[in-house]
Amino acid sequence: MVPIPLETPLLGLAEEHPSGFLIVPHQHDVPQLIYATQGVMTVETEQGAWVVPPQRAVWVPDRVVHSISMTGAVHFRTLYVKPRLAPIRTRDCGVVQVSDLLRACITRFFEFEEGWGSDRSRARVANVLLDEIRGAPTAPLYLPMPQDARALRVATEFREDPSSRRTIQDWAKFAGMSERSLERLWPDQVQITFGRWQQQARLLRALELLATGSSVTEVALAVGFETASSFIEMFRRTMDTTPKRYFKSP
Repeated sequence: MVPIPLETPLLGLAEEHPSGFLIVPHQHDVPQLIYATQGVMTVETEQGAWVVPPQRAVWVPDRVVHSISMTGAVHFRTLYVKPRLAPIRTRDCGVVQVSDLLRACITRFFEFEEGWGSDRSRARVANVLLDEIRGAPTAPLYLPMPQDARALRVATEFREDPSSRRTIQDWAKFAGMSERSLERLWPDQVQITFGRWQQQARLLRALELLATGSSVTEVALAVGFETASSFIEMFRRTMDTTPKRYFKSP
């Protein structure tokens, strides 16, 4: 447990880390919003992984053990929130879309000098900020991880190489179970089919690679697509925009 000395409604912390840096598993006694201004963060818990591209944020509830890995040089801002003021009450992490107003409030909050009580402007910004977090839509950037040891072994292996061409029969043999058992186990463990889970794993890995400056063609091949056009189409269906526009738009 990493205690946060929170004497005010919000506490801000700015951090910068190089690509490949890992913040080891830990937990805080207060909830937090982590906003990525540059680079991609991957937040992992026992339940799964959340990929946080630039200009997005992840909500982490209090007392949730999590690690954070960096892809590309990462700059982020963390806002620790008093538990009784938490704008999101779920016990799950989640990537949230950052509106123009929320982005402006975060930026303004970090521009204030230290000290809270004498600064009514900072309190007003904090109130708007919490309201914007409360109403922020979520982004489909979550990869659930199975708890069954055999399924987890398959999931871990695929995340290491999302370009794998193994068939469902190959994965069943790798896991030491029948094909039918594997197909049934996946929806039971993560509530989606194995094929849908593979697509989500490829998408999240693609976001990490795109953040490093890799071309769309390079990323498409790295995550198992035969052509860049087929990858772009999958990306558009899931994210409602193209990879290039996604990383340009705030």
